[in-house]
Amino acid sequence: MSAAVSIPEEVLLLCLDDETGRPVELPAAAMDLSLAGAVLMELALTGRLDSDLDRVFVANAAPLGDALLDPVLARIAARPTPQDSGQWMAELAGGAAALRTALLNRLVARGALRRVEARRLLILRDVRHPKADRAPSEAARARLRAVLLEGDIPEARDSLMVGLCRATGLVALLLSDEEAARAAPRIAAVAGLEEMGRSLVAATRDRMASQGH
Repeated sequence: MSAAVSIPEEVLLLCLDDETGRPVELPAAAMDLSLAGAVLMELALTGRLDSDLDRVFVANAAPLGDALLDPVLARIAARPTPQDSGQWMAELAGGAAALRTALLNRLVARGALRRVEARRLLILRDVRHPKADRAPSEAARARLRAVLLEGDIPEARDSLMVGLCRATGLVALLLSDEEAARAAPRIAAVAGLEEMGRSLVAATRDRMASQGH
């Protein structure tokens, strides 16, 4: 898999068990909110979205040529009144199942994942997505660990990813409990570097709290 990996793709790869290809155990809302936040973050990283304390707004409405990102960008651009991050998180999280399926299909087509389908009890369909190429998820994990544990200078993408992981509980996919406790000040500092990250972290935490997580 040679093409660059987007933030939504990176999040999904991190959330799949390396061995089984099944989603790792997370709070019910974590995956949906993570993917919703990842889409907004990718649009921000490409210069299409920006945010302040009260709203997410379009900085550049030009399509990216991405079948997953462009409809979200058009949807945000078409909204007559800018909405805050929490509203967009809730709205996009509602369509996270379709987004997850589209991302899985894309990663299968690009050779990062394999689709394995079987039947359980002769009736229930069991679909897994083992990693055909572990390099993208291993590279993401190594990059973020280096930022958090070794003091590497974070790029904007790293700050956004760390903020998203911190807000949704995905830090456990990167660090052990002991490492996370030791790196807590660094995690907070890196997560707070980007305005879009701070805005989405606050929105994600509010949404998770409202759902009892």
